[in-house]
Amino acid sequence: MRILIIDDHAAFRQVVKMRLRAAGVDWVECEDGKNAVAQYPLVLPDLVLMDISMKEMDGLRATAQIKARDPGARIVILTEYDDPDLRQAAEQAGACDYLLKEDLSRLSELLRSLSFGTSTAMTSRSKS
Repeated sequence: MRILIIDDHAAFRQVVKMRLRAAGVDWVECEDGKNAVAQYPLVLPDLVLMDISMKEMDGLRATAQIKARDPGARIVILTEYDDPDLRQAAEQAGACDYLLKEDLSRLSELLRSLSFGTSTAMTSRSKS
């Protein structure tokens, strides 16, 4: 399995890479949405982990552009913003799920589901 990680914070990308390494997953990383859109067709990842807030191009716009080119792309928003409006915008852009950075345990669940061929679907979970 190959994953494209897009986040403008190198330290957070490192945390995600440690989790992926433990799961035996390969990855490619980018620091903004513009680079992600350019890298996607070269990498053809099984999954994209996309931050929302980035300088060159935000994650929602990058998600929409990737999905326009590849409707089958599986893009998960991985963000610190637990906001219903952003969740809705992510779904409209084509994201298949929305995970919070503070709860990376869901990332492990997602990787397991992909390993077993289970489809992902946008969830409407929010913090209580």
